[in-house]
Amino acid sequence: MTKLTRFSVAPLHSMTRRLADVASVRVAPDLVISGARVLSTYSERILPGREVWISGGRIAAVKPAGTAKKAWSDVPLYDAAGGIIAPGLVDPHIHIESSMVTACAYAEAALLNGTTTIFCDSHEIGNVMDVAGVEAMLEDAREAPLSIFLTVPSTVPATSAELETAGGDLTPDKIAGLFDRWPEAVALGEKMDFVPVTMGDERSHAILAAALKRGRPVSGHVYGREFVAAYAASGVTDTHEAIDRDIADDLLDAGVWVFLRGGPPTTPWHSLPQAIRTITELGASHKRTAVCTDDRDADDLLLFGLDWVVREAVKAGMSPEQAWSMGSLHGATRFGMEGDIGGVGGGRRADLVLMDDQLKPQCTWYGGELVVEHGKITPRLDQALSQRYQYPKAAYATVKLPQTMKLTPELPAEPCTVNAIKTALPGITLIHDKVAIEPAKDWPSLLARYGLCFVAVVERHGKSAGNVAHGLLKDFGLKRGAVASSVGHDSHNLIVAGTNEGDMQVAIGAIKEQQGGVCVVADGEVRALVPLPIAGLLSDKRVTEVAEEVKVLKKEWAEAGCTIPYMGFNLIPLSVIPEIRITDKGLVLVPQMELAPLFE
Repeated sequence: MTKLTRFSVAPLHSMTRRLADVASVRVAPDLVISGARVLSTYSERILPGREVWISGGRIAAVKPAGTAKKAWSDVPLYDAAGGIIAPGLVDPHIHIESSMVTACAYAEAALLNGTTTIFCDSHEIGNVMDVAGVEAMLEDAREAPLSIFLTVPSTVPATSAELETAGGDLTPDKIAGLFDRWPEAVALGEKMDFVPVTMGDERSHAILAAALKRGRPVSGHVYGREFVAAYAASGVTDTHEAIDRDIADDLLDAGVWVFLRGGPPTTPWHSLPQAIRTITELGASHKRTAVCTDDRDADDLLLFGLDWVVREAVKAGMSPEQAWSMGSLHGATRFGMEGDIGGVGGGRRADLVLMDDQLKPQCTWYGGELVVEHGKITPRLDQALSQRYQYPKAAYATVKLPQTMKLTPELPAEPCTVNAIKTALPGITLIHDKVAIEPAKDWPSLLARYGLCFVAVVERHGKSAGNVAHGLLKDFGLKRGAVASSVGHDSHNLIVAGTNEGDMQVAIGAIKEQQGGVCVVADGEVRALVPLPIAGLLSDKRVTEVAEEVKVLKKEWAEAGCTIPYMGFNLIPLSVIPEIRITDKGLVLVPQMELAPLFE
């Protein structure tokens, strides 16, 4: 049996005569999905009484129901029983690493949710392992039973060596090399350093040029309406960071595609309900909008896939046909692939979803192969998922820590002001809170008096003498113990928060032992741990196994009292989002891009 990958379906140019013969009823199709209603993303209608003819993993034709049976008595049929056949979903912006699983493992959850193509920005593994990490992810993607394309990481590190220590440094020349070596590299990934871009920074614009002169589109990441004009003028033509109606409106009129990001409402990622109002309230066209997931952990990936985001768009006022088009054809069109994916039309890949009237996927075909049936993976997919890519040994040895480190600052002896990081739901933007404090006899009494807890970021790439930066979180809610993660965006140093030095040390030790992970510690005991041994970011297990580990983590996380979820916690070192962050170099004020002392 041939391996099930993106390459299982031959390119269209080699199949046109065969498909024409089938469409013209001269040759029988390999498979007919009969008794269906077809959701046309081209006309945005649901067409009753249709059947889909498949040959060589591609769609030969969509015909009136019963046509095949009249022409051939023994043609293989799959009865859709009146359900809706639609194109597989196309996610235009995701980070595989956020799911905590490899590309091969990611495919299982994606296909269960009706997603057959993704465009991933692997800047997380790039921040840890440089080009070698990105290329390992690409090798992984080539072996996955899913169509995976790369938007080349553009902002590694997210800021500069003065503000943080990353494991990778993707220069313009390295990015150009990735474009030239890998056909899957179809665009430049989100250009997160939007302030340097708009200020004309030389390196930032050299990276933009590496993509633009090769005819590759540029993806973006921008906050603030005042930056939109210069950002668009710099060649950026999409973003997933439209957080409200007005900036979404500005972006569309500036010629920038808007990817409406849907995330579980308990996370910082659910901006779709606000941004979509440019369409539902201001009358903008939906033709240059798509929906995306951006970040999902393994648990949420199974529960809140791109199909869920499509249904959220329907809740927000879009018709089912419009919403599914935004989830399939529009993403394909943005990357110039609408001739291959995103619609149920002749010549397109037979990446198809059978769903009910609530747009919930029941079955998924990938390249004409049935991979999900009645909500369960088929033996064909199970066999493909058992042959996962093996990452190189270097990927399993990326957490390099000093032998000893102090994770808490010295107790202030005099009245002073703390530059505290105030956490607030949903947790993307962190508030710079200047807290005037009086001396206390010990840390526990001072922390309790002002609603504070410790936070530290530890450099883990072996590039410094083990930088440790100390900070204080306000209103984080941690009642006991410590929480820690090696997924500290974007440089992916270790971040640990705690009420005491001892539990913080236990948490860091547990992560070092596993070479990566996220954990909760109380009273010197590890209460929950998701091991992430590949680059400190990924598990080498199946997505369902990791999802179970994440469920335990979330339960312990909540019981520890944390007011923002762990994925929001992972963003505390992300030094490109306002107002204040902490990296291994110290507290960073954004957008000033300046370091600030903990105590003044």
